[in-house]
Amino acid sequence: MNRLDASDWFARRHIGPSPEERNRMLETIGASSLDALIDEAIPASIRLQRPLALPPPESEHQYLRRLAAVARRNKTFRSYIGLGYHDTITPSVILRMVMENPGWYTPYTPYQAEIAQGRLESLLNFQTMVTELTGMEVANASLLDEATAAAEAMTLLHRARTGGRVLSGAATGAGERSLFLVSDCCLPQTIDVLRARAEPLDIDLHVGPMDRMNFERRVFGALLQYPDQYGLVQNLAPFIARAHEAGVLVAVGADLLALALLTPPGEMGADVVYGNSQRFGVPLGYGGPHAAFFATRHAFVRQTPGRIIGVSVDVHGRRAYRMALATREQHIRREKATSNICTAQALLANMAAMYAVYHGPDGLTAIASRVHALSRILDQALRALGVEQSNAQYFDTLRVGVPSGVDAVREKAIEAGINFRYIDGRTIGIALDETVTTSDVEDIVNVFAAAAGKRPPRFEWETNPE
Repeated sequence: MNRLDASDWFARRHIGPSPEERNRMLETIGASSLDALIDEAIPASIRLQRPLALPPPESEHQYLRRLAAVARRNKTFRSYIGLGYHDTITPSVILRMVMENPGWYTPYTPYQAEIAQGRLESLLNFQTMVTELTGMEVANASLLDEATAAAEAMTLLHRARTGGRVLSGAATGAGERSLFLVSDCCLPQTIDVLRARAEPLDIDLHVGPMDRMNFERRVFGALLQYPDQYGLVQNLAPFIARAHEAGVLVAVGADLLALALLTPPGEMGADVVYGNSQRFGVPLGYGGPHAAFFATRHAFVRQTPGRIIGVSVDVHGRRAYRMALATREQHIRREKATSNICTAQALLANMAAMYAVYHGPDGLTAIASRVHALSRILDQALRALGVEQSNAQYFDTLRVGVPSGVDAVREKAIEAGINFRYIDGRTIGIALDETVTTSDVEDIVNVFAAAAGKRPPRFEWETNPE
């Protein structure tokens, strides 16, 4: 690079040793140059014999300017894809005081409770929020993401069931591989991670319809989705009762916002409830990162992955928060650990907790009620156009059939800057969220009307008397 093209060189700022310091280090170890050091340290047989195919060098300022130009080529669409990810409104105070605050985004695990009381209290709020919404007895202070939380649920149920410490039922025979049942209506990314985690643990995975699951002797657990990946809401209590009668434990992947309205899985008998806390004020972030939640029964608290924040008393008799239980391998002996995933996405868990505190129970219920109301209005408008919707019960996601094919809808949706989920050639998924307005609903209906060559129905929206 021409030295007149930049005054602040990236390499000089980010590579610590100066040329003089580098030469002194080489002299100390007896190497004449960096190339000579590499010749001695790295065998020629594994080294690339030609220069790397790299673009011309540029300064940090030039790079950022080029990156901004590339980013401007992106087109911002409204996305109604769902599948565990939903747009959300991050309250400005949380964005500024938590997400953009180095006091929140730089700290690591709160090993020193005496200087981390604020973060520990917020994580306790996260746990309390999760237990109340899921109807479970105890929750941890977040996990990496929803899919790995499902894998943690599978391994917890496996440890609990095969250890003979839980519900009655015939034990797995010696030499037989355990079997885990997974609903084919679970999120596809969850099923992929379950398959990867089950293989090295010698767990057989069977993915299929929930109503056809057979609780044979090898089965130790089952995993369901609520609402499922297509948006259908079902009463899981009969299935869970039948599973428990066979000595099978049940984990349920749930939507936190939906639980503000729906019957919690804990009240239906679930043994583990997990999911994604992203739609509680955490931006989509192109798919991550997002903090998972994980809740279970007191009987399994010592098998729970991650960490649990508890309330104690300090030497002055005042309430104090601390890490009460931590079962990952960096905290205890590896053979006793229940998880080796160290990242808990604590910043994002704290944002979700702050979101819940900001809105309160009534506010969360109001947000969920509004999302559901808009979903019902959209359902009725699409039916008026002759579009069939197959979910008998739903929270925010519609599954609509397009017998003539989805191509015309896709074309009109792209023109309108809208992303739907195209399940197959004749089925579309539409998942609404907190950011959706009445005009967004009208735009969605207009897409389907234009694709069908029909006039869109007329909307009469209620006005707020306040």
